[in-house]
Amino acid sequence: MAPVLEATEFVFCTAPDAPTAAKIKTLALGWFREREGISLILERGAAETLGFDVGLPMRRIELRVHSALDGVGLTAAVATALGEEGIPCNFVAAFHHDHVFVPWSMAEQALAALARLQSEASGGT
Repeated sequence: MAPVLEATEFVFCTAPDAPTAAKIKTLALGWFREREGISLILERGAAETLGFDVGLPMRRIELRVHSALDGVGLTAAVATALGEEGIPCNFVAAFHHDHVFVPWSMAEQALAALARLQSEASGGT
């Protein structure tokens, strides 16, 4: 799965209304329209400047294996490995790769857990 931890801090936030979301979404790493509003993934600095709550900074671990949109099991395996370590995670499945967001303070621990998972899956000890 080739997990790579990125240094940038991100926050998940929601825009208060559609016009605000339209202005902000060009700054977003990703966004998703939900019934309650538009959720955005923003770099922490941008989110702070825009007045969003930045109390739960996260880091992204990109799984640099090409994952099929109809693939089965990768998300479950990663979530289980992180869950066993007590690490919460948010997934974003994109076209080419999966992206796992974990709390900033647990990012190195999460990367180590995923490295162990990869080693076990490839027959390592």
